[in-house]
Amino acid sequence: MKSNSLENLRSEIDSLDQKIQLLISERADLAAKVALVKQESKTQTAFYRPEREAEVLSKVIKRNKSLLKDKDIALIFREIMSACLALEQPLKIAFLGPEGTFTQEAALKHFGHGVSPLDCGTVDEIFHQVETDNAQYGVVPIENSSNGVIGTSLDMLYSHDLNICGEVEIAVAHHLMMQDQSQEIKVIYAHQQALDQCHRWLANHYPNTELRPVASNALGARMVKDEPNAAAIASKVALNIYGLQRVAKNIEDNAGNVTRFIVIGKDEVPMGMNDKTSLLVVTKHESGALFDLLEPFKDNNINMLQLARHPIPGIKWEYLFFIDIDGHQNNDNVKDAISKIKSKVSKLEILGSYPIAVL
Repeated sequence: MKSNSLENLRSEIDSLDQKIQLLISERADLAAKVALVKQESKTQTAFYRPEREAEVLSKVIKRNKSLLKDKDIALIFREIMSACLALEQPLKIAFLGPEGTFTQEAALKHFGHGVSPLDCGTVDEIFHQVETDNAQYGVVPIENSSNGVIGTSLDMLYSHDLNICGEVEIAVAHHLMMQDQSQEIKVIYAHQQALDQCHRWLANHYPNTELRPVASNALGARMVKDEPNAAAIASKVALNIYGLQRVAKNIEDNAGNVTRFIVIGKDEVPMGMNDKTSLLVVTKHESGALFDLLEPFKDNNINMLQLARHPIPGIKWEYLFFIDIDGHQNNDNVKDAISKIKSKVSKLEILGSYPIAVL
Protein backbone atom coordinates (compact mmCIF):
# COMPACT_ATOMS: atom_id res chain seq x y z
CA MET A 1 0.00 0.00 0.00
CA LYS A 2 2.81 2.37 0.93
CA SER A 3 4.64 1.50 -2.30
CA ASN A 4 1.50 2.15 -4.41
CA SER A 5 0.92 5.46 -2.63
CA LEU A 6 4.53 6.53 -3.33
CA GLU A 7 4.15 5.40 -6.93
CA ASN A 8 1.00 7.49 -7.33
CA LEU A 9 2.66 10.57 -5.86
CA ARG A 10 5.60 10.17 -8.21
CA SER A 11 3.23 9.79 -11.12
CA GLU A 12 1.51 13.06 -10.16
CA ILE A 13 4.90 14.77 -9.93
CA ASP A 14 5.84 13.49 -13.40
CA SER A 15 2.54 14.82 -14.77
CA LEU A 16 3.10 18.23 -13.16
CA ASP A 17 6.69 18.35 -14.44
CA GLN A 18 5.39 17.83 -17.97
CA LYS A 19 2.88 20.67 -17.58
CA ILE A 20 5.52 22.98 -16.08
CA GLN A 21 7.88 22.22 -18.95
CA LEU A 22 5.17 22.98 -21.52
CA LEU A 23 4.39 26.31 -19.81
CA ILE A 24 8.09 27.23 -19.76
CA SER A 25 8.25 26.42 -23.47
CA GLU A 26 5.27 28.71 -24.09
CA ARG A 27 7.01 31.48 -22.15
CA ALA A 28 10.15 30.99 -24.24
CA ASP A 29 8.07 31.29 -27.43
CA LEU A 30 6.63 34.58 -26.18
CA ALA A 31 10.12 35.82 -25.29
CA ALA A 32 11.25 35.06 -28.83
CA LYS A 33 8.27 37.05 -30.17
CA VAL A 34 9.15 39.97 -27.90
CA ALA A 35 12.67 39.91 -29.35
CA LEU A 36 11.25 40.02 -32.87
CA VAL A 37 9.03 43.01 -32.02
CA LYS A 38 12.00 44.85 -30.54
CA GLN A 39 14.16 44.08 -33.58
CA GLU A 40 11.48 45.36 -35.96
CA SER A 41 10.84 48.49 -33.91
CA LYS A 42 12.18 51.70 -35.46
CA THR A 43 13.02 53.07 -32.01
CA GLN A 44 15.99 51.58 -30.18
CA THR A 45 14.68 49.28 -27.45
CA ALA A 46 16.85 47.68 -24.76
CA PHE A 47 16.57 43.90 -24.56
CA TYR A 48 17.44 43.80 -20.87
CA ARG A 49 15.06 45.84 -18.74
CA PRO A 50 16.12 45.87 -15.06
CA GLU A 51 12.92 47.58 -13.90
CA ARG A 52 10.76 45.01 -15.72
CA GLU A 53 12.68 42.07 -14.25
CA ALA A 54 12.47 43.53 -10.74
CA GLU A 55 8.71 43.98 -11.23
CA VAL A 56 8.26 40.35 -12.36
CA LEU A 57 10.29 38.96 -9.43
CA SER A 58 8.41 41.17 -6.95
CA LYS A 59 5.11 39.81 -8.28
CA VAL A 60 6.43 36.24 -8.01
CA ILE A 61 7.25 36.79 -4.35
CA LYS A 62 3.92 38.50 -3.66
CA ARG A 63 2.00 35.60 -5.25
CA ASN A 64 3.92 32.92 -3.39
CA LYS A 65 1.65 30.88 -1.12
CA SER A 66 3.61 27.63 -1.42
CA LEU A 67 5.84 25.75 0.98
CA LEU A 68 8.82 27.17 -0.88
CA LYS A 69 10.56 30.23 0.56
CA ASP A 70 10.06 33.52 -1.28
CA LYS A 71 13.76 33.66 -2.16
CA ASP A 72 13.76 30.11 -3.55
CA ILE A 73 10.72 30.59 -5.78
CA ALA A 74 12.14 33.90 -7.02
CA LEU A 75 15.48 32.25 -7.88
CA ILE A 76 13.64 29.61 -9.91
CA PHE A 77 11.92 32.34 -11.93
CA ARG A 78 15.22 34.22 -12.14
CA GLU A 79 16.71 31.29 -14.08
CA ILE A 80 13.65 30.92 -16.32
CA MET A 81 13.82 34.62 -17.16
CA SER A 82 17.57 34.39 -17.77
CA ALA A 83 17.18 31.50 -20.22
CA CYS A 84 14.34 33.32 -22.02
CA LEU A 85 16.33 36.56 -22.25
CA ALA A 86 19.18 34.62 -23.84
CA LEU A 87 16.77 33.82 -26.68
CA GLU A 88 16.30 37.56 -27.23
CA GLN A 89 19.92 38.60 -26.84
CA PRO A 90 22.67 36.74 -24.93
CA LEU A 91 24.23 39.14 -22.43
CA LYS A 92 27.95 39.26 -21.78
CA ILE A 93 28.62 40.18 -18.14
CA ALA A 94 32.06 41.27 -16.92
CA PHE A 95 32.99 40.23 -13.38
CA LEU A 96 36.05 40.14 -11.13
CA GLY A 97 37.62 36.73 -11.67
CA PRO A 98 38.84 34.11 -11.77
CA GLU A 99 36.00 31.62 -11.41
CA GLY A 100 34.78 31.29 -7.83
CA THR A 101 34.71 34.92 -6.67
CA PHE A 102 31.85 36.52 -4.77
CA THR A 103 31.54 38.94 -7.71
CA GLN A 104 30.81 36.02 -10.04
CA GLU A 105 28.26 34.73 -7.53
CA ALA A 106 26.64 38.19 -7.50
CA ALA A 107 26.57 38.34 -11.31
CA LEU A 108 24.86 34.96 -11.59
CA LYS A 109 22.42 35.77 -8.80
CA HIS A 110 21.39 38.99 -10.55
CA PHE A 111 21.39 37.84 -14.18
CA GLY A 112 20.96 34.07 -13.90
CA HIS A 113 23.05 31.41 -15.65
CA GLY A 114 21.77 32.27 -19.15
CA VAL A 115 24.48 34.92 -19.61
CA SER A 116 28.04 34.73 -20.97
CA PRO A 117 30.43 35.61 -18.11
CA LEU A 118 33.60 37.57 -18.89
CA ASP A 119 36.41 37.01 -16.39
CA CYS A 120 38.35 40.22 -15.58
CA GLY A 121 41.49 40.62 -13.48
CA THR A 122 40.64 44.01 -11.92
CA VAL A 123 37.72 46.36 -11.29
CA ASP A 124 39.36 48.78 -13.76
CA GLU A 125 39.20 46.11 -16.46
CA ILE A 126 35.49 45.52 -15.78
CA PHE A 127 34.77 49.21 -16.43
CA HIS A 128 36.95 49.10 -19.57
CA GLN A 129 35.15 46.05 -20.97
CA VAL A 130 31.77 47.77 -20.55
CA GLU A 131 33.00 51.10 -21.94
CA THR A 132 34.39 49.42 -25.07
CA ASP A 133 31.22 47.32 -25.57
CA ASN A 134 33.02 44.03 -25.03
CA ALA A 135 30.42 43.43 -22.32
CA GLN A 136 26.92 44.88 -21.98
CA TYR A 137 27.16 45.04 -18.20
CA GLY A 138 29.67 44.64 -15.42
CA VAL A 139 29.31 43.72 -11.75
CA VAL A 140 31.55 45.31 -9.10
CA PRO A 141 31.47 45.44 -5.28
CA ILE A 142 30.48 48.83 -3.86
CA GLU A 143 30.15 48.37 -0.10
CA ASN A 144 30.44 45.84 2.68
CA SER A 145 28.42 45.74 5.88
CA SER A 146 31.62 45.43 7.93
CA ASN A 147 34.10 47.60 6.00
CA GLY A 148 31.92 50.26 4.39
CA VAL A 149 32.31 51.57 0.83
CA ILE A 150 34.91 50.08 -1.50
CA GLY A 151 37.26 52.82 -2.65
CA THR A 152 38.43 51.18 -5.88
CA SER A 153 34.90 51.00 -7.27
CA LEU A 154 34.13 54.59 -6.22
CA ASP A 155 37.30 55.78 -7.99
CA MET A 156 36.15 54.06 -11.18
CA LEU A 157 32.64 55.55 -10.91
CA TYR A 158 34.22 58.99 -10.50
CA SER A 159 36.51 58.66 -13.52
CA HIS A 160 34.27 56.73 -15.96
CA ASP A 161 31.01 57.73 -17.63
CA LEU A 162 28.88 54.68 -16.89
CA ASN A 163 25.51 54.25 -15.17
CA ILE A 164 24.52 52.09 -12.24
CA CYS A 165 21.74 49.88 -13.58
CA GLY A 166 21.07 47.54 -10.66
CA GLU A 167 22.25 46.11 -7.36
CA VAL A 168 22.55 42.72 -5.70
CA GLU A 169 23.56 41.61 -2.20
CA ILE A 170 25.60 38.53 -1.31
CA ALA A 171 26.09 37.03 2.15
CA VAL A 172 29.85 36.64 2.56
CA ALA A 173 31.28 33.63 4.41
CA HIS A 174 35.06 33.23 4.36
CA HIS A 175 36.86 29.89 4.52
CA LEU A 176 40.56 29.15 5.03
CA MET A 177 41.78 26.51 2.56
CA MET A 178 44.97 24.90 1.21
CA GLN A 179 46.14 21.95 -0.89
CA ASP A 180 47.12 19.84 2.15
CA GLN A 181 45.87 20.88 5.58
CA SER A 182 48.50 18.75 7.33
CA GLN A 183 51.16 21.24 6.21
CA GLU A 184 52.30 24.26 8.21
CA ILE A 185 50.83 27.52 6.91
CA LYS A 186 53.56 30.07 6.19
CA VAL A 187 51.60 32.50 3.99
CA ILE A 188 47.90 33.34 3.51
CA TYR A 189 46.57 34.88 0.30
CA ALA A 190 43.35 36.90 0.07
CA HIS A 191 41.87 40.13 -1.24
CA GLN A 192 42.58 43.00 1.15
CA GLN A 193 38.87 43.28 1.96
CA ALA A 194 38.82 39.64 3.08
CA LEU A 195 41.96 40.13 5.17
CA ASP A 196 40.28 43.11 6.86
CA GLN A 197 37.04 41.20 7.45
CA CYS A 198 38.96 38.31 9.09
CA HIS A 199 41.50 40.48 10.94
CA ARG A 200 40.68 39.38 14.50
CA TRP A 201 40.43 35.70 13.63
CA LEU A 202 43.76 35.78 11.80
CA ALA A 203 45.43 37.66 14.67
CA ASN A 204 44.23 35.02 17.13
CA HIS A 205 45.03 31.93 15.06
CA TYR A 206 47.93 32.95 12.79
CA PRO A 207 49.58 35.98 14.44
CA ASN A 208 53.01 35.35 12.86
CA THR A 209 51.90 34.19 9.41
CA GLU A 210 52.58 36.39 6.38
CA LEU A 211 49.40 37.86 4.86
CA ARG A 212 49.62 38.62 1.13
CA PRO A 213 46.89 40.67 -0.59
CA VAL A 214 45.90 39.54 -4.11
CA ALA A 215 43.44 40.83 -6.73
CA SER A 216 40.68 38.42 -5.65
CA ASN A 217 40.06 35.61 -3.18
CA ALA A 218 39.51 33.12 -6.00
CA LEU A 219 42.89 34.04 -7.47
CA GLY A 220 44.46 33.26 -4.10
CA ALA A 221 42.65 29.90 -4.03
CA ARG A 222 43.92 29.09 -7.51
CA MET A 223 47.48 30.04 -6.50
CA VAL A 224 47.64 27.81 -3.40
CA LYS A 225 46.43 24.81 -5.38
CA ASP A 226 50.05 24.36 -6.53
CA GLU A 227 51.92 26.06 -3.66
CA PRO A 228 52.92 24.12 -0.52
CA ASN A 229 52.67 25.74 2.92
CA ALA A 230 50.27 28.34 1.52
CA ALA A 231 46.61 28.95 2.33
CA ALA A 232 43.92 31.19 0.93
CA ILE A 233 40.79 32.86 2.23
CA ALA A 234 37.97 32.30 -0.25
CA SER A 235 34.39 31.13 -0.73
CA LYS A 236 32.98 27.62 -0.48
CA VAL A 237 32.51 27.71 -4.25
CA ALA A 238 36.24 28.36 -4.75
CA LEU A 239 37.05 25.54 -2.31
CA ASN A 240 35.19 23.08 -4.55
CA ILE A 241 36.35 24.53 -7.89
CA TYR A 242 40.05 24.31 -7.04
CA GLY A 243 39.85 21.03 -5.12
CA LEU A 244 41.31 22.37 -1.88
CA GLN A 245 41.01 21.19 1.71
CA ARG A 246 39.20 23.38 4.22
CA VAL A 247 41.25 24.35 7.27
CA ALA A 248 38.54 26.47 8.93
CA LYS A 249 35.11 27.79 7.96
CA ASN A 250 33.24 31.03 8.60
CA ILE A 251 36.32 32.89 9.82
CA GLU A 252 34.89 36.40 9.21
CA ASP A 253 34.92 38.55 12.36
CA ASN A 254 31.30 39.65 12.01
CA ALA A 255 28.47 37.18 11.47
CA GLY A 256 25.96 38.31 8.87
CA ASN A 257 28.68 39.90 6.73
CA VAL A 258 27.08 41.12 3.47
CA THR A 259 28.58 42.74 0.38
CA ARG A 260 26.51 44.90 -1.94
CA PHE A 261 27.38 44.82 -5.64
CA ILE A 262 26.28 47.21 -8.38
CA VAL A 263 25.60 46.53 -12.05
CA ILE A 264 27.24 49.05 -14.40
CA GLY A 265 26.23 49.72 -17.99
CA LYS A 266 25.49 52.45 -20.53
CA ASP A 267 21.69 52.52 -20.41
CA GLU A 268 19.53 54.65 -18.13
CA VAL A 269 16.87 52.64 -16.30
CA PRO A 270 13.24 53.84 -16.48
CA MET A 271 11.16 54.21 -13.32
CA GLY A 272 10.06 51.01 -11.64
CA MET A 273 8.08 49.96 -8.59
CA ASN A 274 10.81 50.55 -5.98
CA ASP A 275 13.85 52.57 -7.03
CA LYS A 276 17.08 53.93 -5.62
CA THR A 277 19.28 56.73 -6.96
CA SER A 278 23.04 57.02 -6.46
CA LEU A 279 24.93 60.33 -6.58
CA LEU A 280 28.50 61.60 -6.43
CA VAL A 281 28.77 65.08 -4.93
CA VAL A 282 31.72 67.41 -4.33
CA THR A 283 30.88 70.20 -1.88
CA LYS A 284 32.32 73.71 -1.73
CA HIS A 285 34.88 74.69 0.91
CA GLU A 286 32.64 76.97 2.93
CA SER A 287 30.69 77.06 6.16
CA GLY A 288 27.43 75.07 6.05
CA ALA A 289 28.35 73.16 2.87
CA LEU A 290 27.23 69.80 4.25
CA PHE A 291 23.99 71.31 5.59
CA ASP A 292 23.29 72.79 2.14
CA LEU A 293 23.78 69.33 0.67
CA LEU A 294 21.42 67.56 3.08
CA GLU A 295 18.64 70.14 3.51
CA PRO A 296 16.94 69.66 0.10
CA PHE A 297 16.56 65.92 0.80
CA LYS A 298 14.82 66.67 4.10
CA ASP A 299 12.60 69.36 2.54
CA ASN A 300 11.47 66.89 -0.15
CA ASN A 301 10.89 64.05 2.32
CA ILE A 302 13.58 61.88 0.69
CA ASN A 303 15.11 59.06 2.72
CA MET A 304 18.91 58.97 2.49
CA LEU A 305 20.15 55.38 2.46
CA GLN A 306 23.89 56.03 2.25
CA LEU A 307 26.28 58.91 2.86
CA ALA A 308 29.97 58.10 2.58
CA ARG A 309 33.00 60.35 2.25
CA HIS A 310 35.85 59.30 -0.04
CA PRO A 311 39.09 61.00 -1.20
CA ILE A 312 39.01 62.37 -4.75
CA PRO A 313 41.57 60.44 -6.83
CA GLY A 314 44.73 62.44 -7.41
CA ILE A 315 43.70 65.52 -5.37
CA LYS A 316 45.12 65.88 -1.86
CA TRP A 317 42.63 66.68 0.93
CA GLU A 318 39.70 66.87 -1.46
CA TYR A 319 36.71 64.59 -0.88
CA LEU A 320 33.55 63.46 -2.63
CA PHE A 321 30.34 62.16 -1.10
CA PHE A 322 28.74 58.94 -2.32
CA ILE A 323 25.00 59.16 -1.66
CA ASP A 324 22.12 56.71 -2.09
CA ILE A 325 18.54 57.95 -1.79
CA ASP A 326 15.09 56.46 -2.09
CA GLY A 327 13.33 57.19 -5.38
CA HIS A 328 14.06 57.64 -9.08
CA GLN A 329 15.79 60.68 -10.55
CA ASN A 330 12.62 61.37 -12.58
CA ASN A 331 10.40 61.55 -9.49
CA ASP A 332 9.33 65.17 -8.94
CA ASN A 333 10.65 65.39 -5.38
CA VAL A 334 14.02 63.90 -6.38
CA LYS A 335 14.31 66.26 -9.35
CA ASP A 336 13.55 69.22 -7.09
CA ALA A 337 16.13 68.18 -4.49
CA ILE A 338 18.85 67.57 -7.09
CA SER A 339 18.12 70.89 -8.79
CA LYS A 340 18.53 72.78 -5.49
CA ILE A 341 21.69 70.89 -4.54
CA LYS A 342 23.38 71.51 -7.91
CA SER A 343 23.41 75.26 -7.32
CA LYS A 344 25.12 74.83 -3.94
CA VAL A 345 27.90 72.31 -4.69
CA SER A 346 31.00 72.20 -6.87
CA LYS A 347 29.91 69.04 -8.68
CA LEU A 348 26.94 66.68 -8.72
CA GLU A 349 26.83 63.56 -10.85
CA ILE A 350 23.84 61.23 -11.04
CA LEU A 351 25.35 57.74 -11.20
CA GLY A 352 22.00 56.16 -11.97
CA SER A 353 18.52 55.24 -10.81
CA TYR A 354 17.76 51.54 -10.58
CA PRO A 355 15.54 48.96 -8.85
CA ILE A 356 16.29 48.19 -5.21
CA ALA A 357 17.53 44.59 -4.99
CA VAL A 358 14.66 42.07 -4.93
CA LEU A 359 16.80 38.96 -4.30
